[in-house]
Amino acid sequence: MLRLTEIQLPLDHPEADLRAAILARLGVADADLLSVSLFRRSYDARKKSAVTLTYAVDVEVRDEAAVLARHKGKQNVGPTPDTNYHFVARAPAGLSKRPIVIGTGPCGIFAGLILAEMGFNPLILERGKTVRERTKDTWGLWRQRELKPESNVQYGEGGAGTFSDGKLYSQVKDPKHYGRKVLTEFVAADAPPEIMYVSKPHIGTFRLVKMVQLMREKIVALGGEFRFEQRVDDIVIEDGQVRGVTLAGGEHIEADHVVLAIGHSARDTFQMLYDRGVYMEAKPFSIGFRAEHPQSLIDKCRFGPSAGHPILGAADYKLVHHASNGRSVYSFCMCPGGTVVAATSEPERVVTNGMSQYSRNERNANSGIVVGISPADYPGHPLAGIAFQRQWESRAYELGGRNYDAPGQLVGDFLAKKPSTQLGSVTPSYKPGVLLGELDQSLPDYAIDAIRESLPFFDKQIRGYAMHDAVLTGVETRTSSPVRIRRNDDTLQSLNTKGLYPAGEGAGYAGGIMSASIDGIKVAEAVALAILGTQGA
Repeated sequence: MLRLTEIQLPLDHPEADLRAAILARLGVADADLLSVSLFRRSYDARKKSAVTLTYAVDVEVRDEAAVLARHKGKQNVGPTPDTNYHFVARAPAGLSKRPIVIGTGPCGIFAGLILAEMGFNPLILERGKTVRERTKDTWGLWRQRELKPESNVQYGEGGAGTFSDGKLYSQVKDPKHYGRKVLTEFVAADAPPEIMYVSKPHIGTFRLVKMVQLMREKIVALGGEFRFEQRVDDIVIEDGQVRGVTLAGGEHIEADHVVLAIGHSARDTFQMLYDRGVYMEAKPFSIGFRAEHPQSLIDKCRFGPSAGHPILGAADYKLVHHASNGRSVYSFCMCPGGTVVAATSEPERVVTNGMSQYSRNERNANSGIVVGISPADYPGHPLAGIAFQRQWESRAYELGGRNYDAPGQLVGDFLAKKPSTQLGSVTPSYKPGVLLGELDQSLPDYAIDAIRESLPFFDKQIRGYAMHDAVLTGVETRTSSPVRIRRNDDTLQSLNTKGLYPAGEGAGYAGGIMSASIDGIKVAEAVALAILGTQGA
């Protein structure tokens, strides 16, 4: 087949226009165009009065060789690359010790899936509950202020990404097209087929819940095993080699290959690994607030007269400002038509995150507005970033009234440096609730100063962004892992612990559903090759 790229058409073009554009590009007759499949569709909204669509398509034509020869040297016509997934190994008969995967977020699920598809029968351990039980517990915090420390937004089947916008795009390099494997498996698990071709695919929380369950069932059918409510409290290491894990209940499970897909909030596990001498280091992350605006304002600013068009959906945005104090302020995990959610995993702390459903039809848009920080801001120890996070999460709990309400402030009042006492036209979506006041004491001074400086600059890019009634809700601290568990670039094993495979967001090697899933695939392949003795055994 042939791939054609950069086919541009008006937003409301008739369906037949795409075929006509393909024929014109190739210079072939209609009868010679045998099939067309959509590979990618994106939009260009830089000209709000004339939003356009851009297509990449795969086509089958008669006499493909002649067509290719005619278009030789042209960037936008060429052979369709092979994006199918190819397994690197098959498990040997009579495998004595199966690999263990710790964690069932996107990274752990895909590590488990690939290992199961290759016949390695992985054991997958999860400290939290199944996705449906976990959902009930999460709603318990949002509705009744009851936190379950082992079953919440951070812990449980599906990982933190389950309660998010379900974004499925990433900027990681993917020369082997692992991302295509991820999307294919998601569609097989009842994700909307459009995620295969839209430029910014997303799923939303409710759909993710069902998908996670279906993927678990597939892994089990392939020979994998899941064990929930099984927290790993220790890892057995002998002479620099993993030999197994010990569960909270005292059970010991032997294993020579352990995948650490623990997520960015498994703070007790980070401590255990550090105590066992596993090499890790502090890494940069970001802190800030959630900002909420009317979604209609964002739609109008981004799409102009085309706002509300079904192909465009709810508009997103991406903002960045380099503050005069040297800090970078940027939008993070923007959730169109979504809600701000309580995302703590520890008692008496407040953490915010953003979430959307597939429809993205809630009244508000929300995004993290966060400030980059580095280990220089929390020096002295590889786990110092965790203490730093806890400090400000505890402070947010105090400012919110010590009942899991979050502290909040109107943007206009924040800019004017005065406490908020009354909401305006924007009603914050965070549950259990928002206690208005002053946010200046909720983050370090350098972060407050940088965010305060950035908002008027953002208003120049999205007119109305600094509107008085927009709401800031604190605090956002779990943007990424505060540690990196370093691994060998070739074998993907820990630098000093053979058989231990740090993976995904928690290990500092991913940021989001797609990149974490891709990393899970890479690590599963490394484990398989190590078991077979062909790489880093």
